[in-house]
Amino acid sequence: MDKSLQLHQFNFWANKRVFDTLKELPTEMYRKEVESVFPTIADVLVHMYQVEFVWLQVLKGETFEDIFNSIKQLHEELNAADLKNMQMKFEGMSEDYHNFIRGNEDLSADITVHHPHFGTLHSTYADLIQHIVNHGTYHRGHLSAIVNQLGYKGASIDYIFYLYSLQENKQTS
Repeated sequence: MDKSLQLHQFNFWANKRVFDTLKELPTEMYRKEVESVFPTIADVLVHMYQVEFVWLQVLKGETFEDIFNSIKQLHEELNAADLKNMQMKFEGMSEDYHNFIRGNEDLSADITVHHPHFGTLHSTYADLIQHIVNHGTYHRGHLSAIVNQLGYKGASIDYIFYLYSLQENKQTS
């Protein structure tokens, strides 16, 4: 399996596990404020989704200027969403990434990104996909910390658990 596709599938798997855990919490925990890097679970998810949205548009060839012009409406929509709707949005985004990865003939191909704050980056599609997955992993850690701070147990979402789940799925099929 292509490494970028596997990393994307890990990202989907880990997000699903987080959402499964969050759905077990009392509804009011979604917007309950805590002292953390982000004030609420909802705020972390909004940030994660927006970043995935932005980078998918970049991978598709959109400019940051065009993307940033559309982000305000997206931000308002995400802030109004409840947990169930956020999960649906993440699942849709995952499908969009899956289609992009499957439809791209060469993920090792070069891409040049002109970011308004960070400058020009010469990279590959595969490296940017890895960045997106790493970003998700980083913020799923924030979610686990918030869930633990609220008195509940977070999901086990390390990459190694994903690899074990793949092995288990092969043995049962």
